[in-house]
Amino acid sequence: MVDILVRGGLLVTMNYNRQIVKQGSVAIESGRIVAVGEEIKEKADQVIDARGKAVLPGLINGHTHLAMTLLRGFADDMPLDKWLFDKIWPMEKRMEPRDCHVGALLGSLEMIKSGTTCFADNYFHMDQVARAVMKAGLRGVLSYGMIDRGDQQKMKEEIRIGRNFVRAFHGKARGRILAMFGPHAPYTCSTECLQKVKELAKEFGVGIHIHLAESSEEVKQTTEKYGKRPVEYLNSIGFLGPEVLAAHCIWVTDKEIKLLKDNGVKPVHNPTSNMKMGSGIAPVPEMLASGIPVALGTDGAASNNSLDMFKEMKLASLLAKARRLDPTVLPAMKALEMATINGAAALGLQAELGSLEVGKKADLIIVDLRKPHLSPMHDIVSHLVYSASGSDVDTVIVDGKILMEKGEVLTLDEEKVLELAQRTSDDLVSRLGGDR
Repeated sequence: MVDILVRGGLLVTMNYNRQIVKQGSVAIESGRIVAVGEEIKEKADQVIDARGKAVLPGLINGHTHLAMTLLRGFADDMPLDKWLFDKIWPMEKRMEPRDCHVGALLGSLEMIKSGTTCFADNYFHMDQVARAVMKAGLRGVLSYGMIDRGDQQKMKEEIRIGRNFVRAFHGKARGRILAMFGPHAPYTCSTECLQKVKELAKEFGVGIHIHLAESSEEVKQTTEKYGKRPVEYLNSIGFLGPEVLAAHCIWVTDKEIKLLKDNGVKPVHNPTSNMKMGSGIAPVPEMLASGIPVALGTDGAASNNSLDMFKEMKLASLLAKARRLDPTVLPAMKALEMATINGAAALGLQAELGSLEVGKKADLIIVDLRKPHLSPMHDIVSHLVYSASGSDVDTVIVDGKILMEKGEVLTLDEEKVLELAQRTSDDLVSRLGGDR
């Protein structure tokens, strides 16, 4: 007897052989996958009929800022520096712990509804984000975003908060909540801060989540200050390593790509945000060709303005094709890999997540294929990447628990979360007053 049997679906396993089972089942017991195949005769406490649907690993959002859902649409069509300094940071200064909790609830709701089961987050008031994620039932790899700007006292305080968060939350919720250290970027954190973070990450055995080479202005500032480009600079201070999750990596040279590869750094591509902010196009095909398992992320809802990873997969593929003038350069399967197994590898969770395989965590989603835009069926991977959207997700399971069934979220009250988010966002904007 198993806990859950998902039966009769089109399985997109994402295993080593990228096996697709036209009519298969997945058995779940004690939070893990215990069987995957064409016919599973186990009895189950609950049977989910997946006929006419695709079953695949839950999508992994490698970089976002969950509480920024409250700022969705607040500052659009602006250059990155003005967006950040004139709009976002002034608003964030007024954000209180409860605001971040509500924003995280809204973000969690959106991710569940669109098929994301695991995500990496870098922000502040992260204890409140963690509690929201625990309630929602998602899997989160969370980090407190540290900024010291060369201020010694500020650095000590940021280090203290980051360290306390890791101590308090790493491994919580039966391991669904993991923690990282989160220095914001090379241009907002001092060399001493970055080196201290590197030491702490090793001490606690956790990762580091940082923004890297996101804009041409960042490259200019770093080069003027340190005489090196961002990746070269981080390499020179001993910061790079396999525990580093590096968001964006747009403005990187071939030499820097080699440094990322040689140090085992995990880049995260954020195509929608990068396009919307006019930041540039990351050399994803080049990084993939070098053997780097590039992951995929949405960035925050203030610069995307969505957390839908299906949209992100499609844009990642199309953007690479347009940049290289080559329709073969980033095929659908590569995009799906970026959102599943590469995302798991980026978070150091490749042994636990990213594919439907016996022994892995039972994080999976079921996508309803009985839709006009998903018919006729020729290639399921093509459909998932180029035709599907988050709204096609029917059922979501994380850690063997059903978070959404037939489109109904079971862990959160959707209407209450939406109402609370609107009230909270309105209040937050009112606090900005004349500064808006």
